[in-house]
Amino acid sequence: MKQVIRENKFVELTYEVTDRKTGLRLSHVEFPLGYVHGTNSVMASTVTDELEGKTVGDVIEVPIDCNLIYGPRDESLVFTDRLENVPEEYRELGTTIVMENEKGVPRNFIVTRMDEETLTVDGNNPLCGRDAIFKLEVLSIRDATDEEIEVGGAIVAEPDVGGSRKVPI
Repeated sequence: MKQVIRENKFVELTYEVTDRKTGLRLSHVEFPLGYVHGTNSVMASTVTDELEGKTVGDVIEVPIDCNLIYGPRDESLVFTDRLENVPEEYRELGTTIVMENEKGVPRNFIVTRMDEETLTVDGNNPLCGRDAIFKLEVLSIRDATDEEIEVGGAIVAEPDVGGSRKVPI
Protein backbone atom coordinates (compact mmCIF):
# COMPACT_ATOMS: atom_id res chain seq x y z
CA MET A 1 0.00 0.00 0.00
CA LYS A 2 1.34 3.41 -0.99
CA GLN A 3 2.08 5.82 1.89
CA VAL A 4 0.29 9.16 1.67
CA ILE A 5 1.29 12.39 3.42
CA ARG A 6 -1.09 13.09 6.28
CA GLU A 7 -0.88 13.97 9.98
CA ASN A 8 1.82 12.17 11.98
CA LYS A 9 3.65 10.87 8.93
CA PHE A 10 7.41 11.37 8.81
CA VAL A 11 8.22 12.89 5.40
CA GLU A 12 11.58 13.38 3.73
CA LEU A 13 11.83 15.78 0.85
CA THR A 14 14.15 18.07 -1.04
CA TYR A 15 13.27 21.57 -2.09
CA GLU A 16 14.51 24.58 -3.92
CA VAL A 17 13.28 28.14 -3.83
CA THR A 18 13.39 30.36 -6.91
CA ASP A 19 12.55 34.02 -7.33
CA ARG A 20 9.39 34.29 -9.47
CA LYS A 21 10.54 37.49 -11.17
CA THR A 22 14.14 36.62 -12.01
CA GLY A 23 14.12 32.80 -12.00
CA LEU A 24 17.21 32.95 -9.78
CA ARG A 25 17.59 30.01 -7.37
CA LEU A 26 17.57 31.54 -3.89
CA SER A 27 17.89 28.44 -1.75
CA HIS A 28 17.97 24.66 -1.93
CA VAL A 29 18.73 21.61 0.15
CA GLU A 30 21.22 19.01 -1.03
CA PHE A 31 20.29 16.48 1.63
CA PRO A 32 16.75 15.38 2.47
CA LEU A 33 14.80 17.48 4.95
CA GLY A 34 12.69 15.42 7.35
CA TYR A 35 9.64 16.61 9.23
CA VAL A 36 6.48 15.23 10.86
CA HIS A 37 3.44 16.35 8.90
CA GLY A 38 0.88 18.18 11.02
CA THR A 39 3.18 18.76 14.01
CA ASN A 40 6.07 20.76 12.59
CA SER A 41 5.72 24.51 12.18
CA VAL A 42 9.04 25.12 10.44
CA MET A 43 7.46 25.10 6.99
CA ALA A 44 4.69 27.53 6.12
CA SER A 45 1.20 26.09 6.25
CA THR A 46 0.80 27.17 2.63
CA VAL A 47 3.46 24.58 1.75
CA THR A 48 2.36 21.80 4.10
CA ASP A 49 -1.26 22.18 2.95
CA GLU A 50 -0.12 21.50 -0.62
CA LEU A 51 1.85 18.42 0.52
CA GLU A 52 -1.22 16.85 2.14
CA GLY A 53 -2.22 13.72 0.20
CA LYS A 54 0.96 13.54 -1.89
CA THR A 55 3.00 10.33 -2.32
CA VAL A 56 6.64 9.39 -2.88
CA GLY A 57 7.92 10.80 -6.16
CA ASP A 58 5.43 13.65 -6.32
CA VAL A 59 6.91 17.04 -7.20
CA ILE A 60 4.92 20.18 -6.40
CA GLU A 61 5.49 23.88 -6.98
CA VAL A 62 3.98 26.31 -4.50
CA PRO A 63 4.00 30.07 -5.17
CA ILE A 64 4.71 31.99 -1.98
CA ASP A 65 4.52 35.69 -1.15
CA CYS A 66 7.43 35.69 1.29
CA ASN A 67 6.17 38.93 2.85
CA LEU A 68 3.38 36.84 4.42
CA ILE A 69 5.91 34.49 6.02
CA TYR A 70 8.92 36.70 6.79
CA GLY A 71 7.42 40.18 6.60
CA PRO A 72 8.61 43.09 4.47
CA ARG A 73 12.27 44.09 4.33
CA ASP A 74 13.36 46.27 7.24
CA GLU A 75 16.25 48.49 6.14
CA SER A 76 17.02 49.33 9.79
CA LEU A 77 18.41 45.76 10.01
CA VAL A 78 21.14 46.50 7.45
CA PHE A 79 24.45 47.76 8.86
CA THR A 80 27.67 48.78 7.15
CA ASP A 81 30.90 49.26 9.09
CA ARG A 82 34.54 49.83 8.29
CA LEU A 83 36.32 46.55 7.63
CA GLU A 84 38.93 47.26 10.32
CA ASN A 85 36.14 47.18 12.95
CA VAL A 86 35.03 43.67 11.92
CA PRO A 87 36.79 40.57 13.30
CA GLU A 88 38.63 38.50 10.64
CA GLU A 89 36.34 35.47 11.06
CA TYR A 90 33.35 37.48 9.80
CA ARG A 91 35.02 38.83 6.65
CA GLU A 92 33.46 36.43 4.15
CA LEU A 93 30.29 36.81 2.08
CA GLY A 94 27.50 34.57 3.33
CA THR A 95 28.86 34.29 6.87
CA THR A 96 26.11 34.21 9.50
CA ILE A 97 26.69 36.23 12.65
CA VAL A 98 24.37 35.80 15.65
CA MET A 99 23.88 39.13 17.45
CA GLU A 100 21.84 39.99 20.51
CA ASN A 101 19.93 43.18 21.20
CA GLU A 102 20.00 44.89 24.60
CA LYS A 103 17.31 42.47 25.85
CA GLY A 104 19.37 39.42 24.89
CA VAL A 105 17.14 38.45 21.96
CA PRO A 106 19.29 36.81 19.25
CA ARG A 107 19.00 37.54 15.51
CA ASN A 108 20.97 36.15 12.58
CA PHE A 109 22.78 38.64 10.37
CA ILE A 110 24.35 37.61 7.06
CA VAL A 111 27.38 39.25 5.49
CA THR A 112 25.95 40.47 2.17
CA ARG A 113 28.57 42.91 0.83
CA MET A 114 32.23 43.55 1.32
CA ASP A 115 34.87 45.69 -0.39
CA GLU A 116 38.37 46.87 0.56
CA GLU A 117 36.98 49.33 3.10
CA THR A 118 33.54 48.21 4.35
CA LEU A 119 31.44 45.21 5.25
CA THR A 120 27.62 45.07 5.26
CA VAL A 121 25.44 42.69 7.29
CA ASP A 122 21.71 42.17 6.83
CA GLY A 123 19.36 40.93 9.57
CA ASN A 124 16.44 40.39 7.21
CA ASN A 125 15.56 36.88 6.16
CA PRO A 126 17.01 36.50 2.64
CA LEU A 127 13.53 35.64 1.33
CA CYS A 128 11.60 38.58 2.79
CA GLY A 129 10.17 40.96 0.26
CA ARG A 130 10.24 38.35 -2.53
CA ASP A 131 7.71 36.40 -4.53
CA ALA A 132 9.06 32.87 -4.70
CA ILE A 133 8.25 29.40 -5.90
CA PHE A 134 8.96 26.50 -3.56
CA LYS A 135 9.56 23.32 -5.58
CA LEU A 136 9.44 20.20 -3.41
CA GLU A 137 10.05 16.54 -4.22
CA VAL A 138 8.72 13.88 -1.85
CA LEU A 139 11.42 11.24 -1.25
CA SER A 140 9.94 9.05 1.50
CA ILE A 141 6.93 8.73 3.80
CA ARG A 142 6.53 6.53 6.86
CA ASP A 143 4.74 6.46 10.20
CA ALA A 144 6.47 8.81 12.63
CA THR A 145 7.62 7.50 16.00
CA ASP A 146 6.09 8.96 19.17
CA GLU A 147 9.36 10.79 19.86
CA GLU A 148 9.44 12.28 16.34
CA ILE A 149 5.82 13.42 16.72
CA GLU A 150 6.72 15.10 20.00
CA VAL A 151 9.58 17.13 18.49
CA GLY A 152 8.11 17.52 14.99
CA GLY A 153 11.03 15.98 13.14
CA ALA A 154 13.89 13.54 13.01
CA ILE A 155 15.72 12.58 16.17
CA VAL A 156 19.44 12.95 15.48
CA ALA A 157 22.49 13.40 17.61
CA GLU A 158 23.97 16.74 16.66
CA PRO A 159 27.74 17.11 16.59
CA ASP A 160 29.35 19.68 18.85
CA VAL A 161 30.80 22.23 16.44
CA GLY A 162 31.63 24.88 18.99
CA GLY A 163 28.33 26.76 18.80
CA SER A 164 27.56 30.18 17.38
CA ARG A 165 29.28 33.26 18.62
CA LYS A 166 26.84 35.87 19.95
CA VAL A 167 27.66 39.52 19.48
CA PRO A 168 25.68 42.31 21.20
CA ILE A 169 23.82 44.67 18.83
